[in-house]
Amino acid sequence: MKETIKLLKNIGVDTRYISYTPNVIYINNLRFSKFSRKKEETFKKYYPNIQIKRSSLLQKICNRSSKILSKELKPRDKVLLPKIKDKKTELIHIILEPYTRKYGIITTEDETEKVDKIIGEQTLNIESYNILSSIFSGEGIPKIKETQPKTINPLIHIPNDWITSFTEENNIQYPENNYKNITIEFMEFIEPIIPSYKENILQSRDFVKENQ
Repeated sequence: MKETIKLLKNIGVDTRYISYTPNVIYINNLRFSKFSRKKEETFKKYYPNIQIKRSSLLQKICNRSSKILSKELKPRDKVLLPKIKDKKTELIHIILEPYTRKYGIITTEDETEKVDKIIGEQTLNIESYNILSSIFSGEGIPKIKETQPKTINPLIHIPNDWITSFTEENNIQYPENNYKNITIEFMEFIEPIIPSYKENILQSRDFVKENQ
């Protein structure tokens, strides 16, 4: 890995805006990474078997996630990542990988280790679903639970369909509760009428928190 990253830096790629895996390099921000087609040709001369992926959808996902991560992560934080069990958790690893260079964070999957932050798996759909289920149960908008160490959800503003489109895997499950069916039916009903309703629900929850 070190030699690969070193080569990328030498040819003028800003590695803070790419995600490295042994077989694939994902470009998280094409403009900031400066990873041009010409630089890709140079890179391929040395590493012909490593794929370069220029997904515009991944760039959108990383852009939204960065607004959470840049606010919550601190330099040299030790961060607990979820173990890779599906494509969604693999995506989380892809998103967090460049922060080892951006902020010098240290990542681990060992739940017994002492860490500064925990990375959660909540998506925009799941968070909206939880809020709506709480409202339908009569409990109202739930309070944001503070955890120690703090849990960060980089996918909290990412819709499930973006994740499904990028990962080509549609297995994101909604939690079981007494209001599961009515909540999902309501979400399916309102989606075509107010496409941004999920973002509005989160904004309302955040407003309530700030004004409690």
